[in-house]
Amino acid sequence: MTPHVILISFLVYTALLFTISRLTLRRKVNNESYFLGNRNSPWYVVAYGMIGATLSGVTFMSVPGLVHSEQFSYMMLVFGYIGGYAVIAGILLPLYYKLRLTSIYTYLEQRFGFSSYKTGSFYFIISRLIGSSFRMFLVVIVLQRFVFDGWGIPLSVTVSLFMLLILLYTFRGGIRTIVWTDTLQTTFMVGAVILSVVLISRQLGAGVGELIAEASSRGYTNMFVWDFNEPRFFLKQFLAGMFITIVMTGLDQDMMQKNLSCRNLRDAQKNVLSFGAILIPINLLFLFLGSVLWIYATEAGIVLGPDQTSDELFPTIALQHLGIAAGLAFFFGLVSAAYSSADGTLTALTTVFCIDFLGLRRKPGMTEKRIEKIRYRVHVMFAFVMLLIIIGYDTINDEALISQLFTIAGYTYGPLLGMYFVGLYTRWQLRDRFVPIVAILSPALSYLLSRNSEFLFNGYQFGFEILIVNGLITVIGLYFLKKKPGKVDLPGYDH
Repeated sequence: MTPHVILISFLVYTALLFTISRLTLRRKVNNESYFLGNRNSPWYVVAYGMIGATLSGVTFMSVPGLVHSEQFSYMMLVFGYIGGYAVIAGILLPLYYKLRLTSIYTYLEQRFGFSSYKTGSFYFIISRLIGSSFRMFLVVIVLQRFVFDGWGIPLSVTVSLFMLLILLYTFRGGIRTIVWTDTLQTTFMVGAVILSVVLISRQLGAGVGELIAEASSRGYTNMFVWDFNEPRFFLKQFLAGMFITIVMTGLDQDMMQKNLSCRNLRDAQKNVLSFGAILIPINLLFLFLGSVLWIYATEAGIVLGPDQTSDELFPTIALQHLGIAAGLAFFFGLVSAAYSSADGTLTALTTVFCIDFLGLRRKPGMTEKRIEKIRYRVHVMFAFVMLLIIIGYDTINDEALISQLFTIAGYTYGPLLGMYFVGLYTRWQLRDRFVPIVAILSPALSYLLSRNSEFLFNGYQFGFEILIVNGLITVIGLYFLKKKPGKVDLPGYDH
């Protein structure tokens, strides 16, 4: 692929995004449009678009690369998602719609108090800033190495360009625009995988059935890890998948903001359940791509260099071995992943900061025009913060440390899990001002347990289920903050 082809492809894709953005702004746009899309988004559009938002660049590159070492064990995590989406549809969405929330963390204020409310919002902001910036970094760094380095363009300029474009097409429309641009990004990400499989099968002269049989004979399709001490033990993976879905979708403003933009509760529930079902074949497709990539690499004698990770298998084959069609497919898919890693997050961060921290909807005399001006400034501020974090990841230049930062971001969802569990399933009233202390201690203790688990628990290694432990420690901590209940309304208790 020549630089000119890449540049034209990037401009065409970006033009499509801006065209969709402009179409979403044809009707009157206001703050309600930005925050909740005027609660008028078609559920099937939201469901389809959320596929790309959920997959992100990590799935696009990392999942296919992991097949060689972890086979299809990732699917046990995906099967667990279904249980998580059932909880979201049956418990969390009815709560959010009943209380007509814009920021889902407002529930914590109504249930426990001001400190709990701010703690929940703060942990979301930290989690999303670290996590989404890392996801975008993973994607942009591949584009940088395979494309922009050849043009002599530094990473800071590449990232700045992406953030500027994301800022421009989400600036006014917010969630109304994101719902529709997500559909384009999903189409290109999934299309890139399908086209890559087709092109590789032609190169190998084998049909899909033959490739499945070959992948099975090489052990790539194994889903079950039976060793209880292993982090990928199938039951751990299943339970972790369920709780990851509950916290990283059901307790995440970015994902829930799209659901809350649906016309009513029933549509939002249809969106979540259908979206959860679609994720099973989609993730199987990514894993199958991984097996096909490794088969092709073996047959073609492709060996990753000592400074390359399995994440680079897909770009190496697509951009250097399969011709222009595969290169373009990969490029479009990767650019889609880069955009999807940040656009919804930027809108959600702006929403939470404006609603939860600045309290714009509560301040007397705050006009819609004034709210809009402040919202614009906050939107730009978070774009700049994400830019600095992404550039900071490159400065660290230590893959192990960066991965730990991403893992630590996942720990911050544990306190949210514990707080919502206590809010929904107990009548406890808490000494609210001490809740932040518990929220700080629980992920710290969970991290220490995880780091020393082999010594403490006879060789046991924590995987993603550390999230459940984190939530449990939070619940125990909140138990010690109980106070005698008074006659107060407990929102959501009668769900």
